[in-house]
Amino acid sequence: MAGLRAVFFDVGETLVDEEAWWRRLAARSGVRPHVMWAALGVTIARGEEHEQLWRHLGVERPPAWDELVYSRDDLHPDALACLGAVRAAGLFVGVVGNQTPAMERWAREQHLPVDLVASSSAWGVRKPAPAFFERMVAEAACAPAEVAYVGDRVDNDVEPAASAGLVAVHVRRGPWGLLQPSSPRARLVVDSLAELPEALASLT
Repeated sequence: MAGLRAVFFDVGETLVDEEAWWRRLAARSGVRPHVMWAALGVTIARGEEHEQLWRHLGVERPPAWDELVYSRDDLHPDALACLGAVRAAGLFVGVVGNQTPAMERWAREQHLPVDLVASSSAWGVRKPAPAFFERMVAEAACAPAEVAYVGDRVDNDVEPAASAGLVAVHVRRGPWGLLQPSSPRARLVVDSLAELPEALASLT
């Protein structure tokens, strides 16, 4: 993995399959899951953040929605092995995304094979703000070009990471990952994290 010293991972749809989480959120909202997903598709097509789906549905966001967390079973089957392999290669590994405090606590409780777990809530800045990616670089104590960011979203992950000088990696899975066309600014495009350690090793 010549040139790389750190790899950071997004959470939702990158490490975690969010289908069950969306089902639980739909149940709390009194909305059928397929209706919730249709609204999510509208937000993606319009380039909006997912919070806008409540407006499309014409319902209030359910109370305490930000306390709803994933379960261990929601982790993608390739997530833990990938994190372990990248760390075993001698790289600093971090997990950080646009997450609530409850989600950050959940991630810490999983005892993932990583060096850092953080969130936009803790840092006080959200993707795609440049300061989010600058904070990652500072946490890893590396130059931007020595840091890779792995995420499913082109708009929130790939493009801003590339603009910040990081190695942008697009994982094509989940709603955003499959519906948003890959960007030529992505240094790597993979369909699963099982491919990632070898793909990272190919970078020169």
